[in-house]
Amino acid sequence: MTEAPYAALTPVQAAVYAALTSDLLLTDMITGVFDDVPEDVVRPYVAFGESTETPDNAHGQFGRETVLTLDIWSEYGGFAEANAIAFRLNELLDQQPLVITGCRHVYTAFEFAATFRDPDKPDLRHAFTRFRIVTSKE
Repeated sequence: MTEAPYAALTPVQAAVYAALTSDLLLTDMITGVFDDVPEDVVRPYVAFGESTETPDNAHGQFGRETVLTLDIWSEYGGFAEANAIAFRLNELLDQQPLVITGCRHVYTAFEFAATFRDPDKPDLRHAFTRFRIVTSKE
């Protein structure tokens, strides 16, 4: 490998943000998609959670695997609202193309989703989805 490696984490997050915020069905379901959640935000919303990036080099080419978590916060009675939002995230991202600046998108795969009740706030629901996004250097 003679070329310099690259970082995919920031452009992958930007591409996911663009895909989510441009979908009218999702934006009708939530109040926003946030990296830094404002204190006064109204639920439900989606927030970027933890992410990791690892090398995925192959055949003399630099590649990256970015694992991205999206958190869903809801105050709906039960999990129906959070689950519907998680399902829409899956429709938008799983096996769907992304336009990622400086990277070639190889694939995006849904890994899993989970739901939780907040023990301190019984009306608060938290769900999250995790996606693996594979890229190579342009």
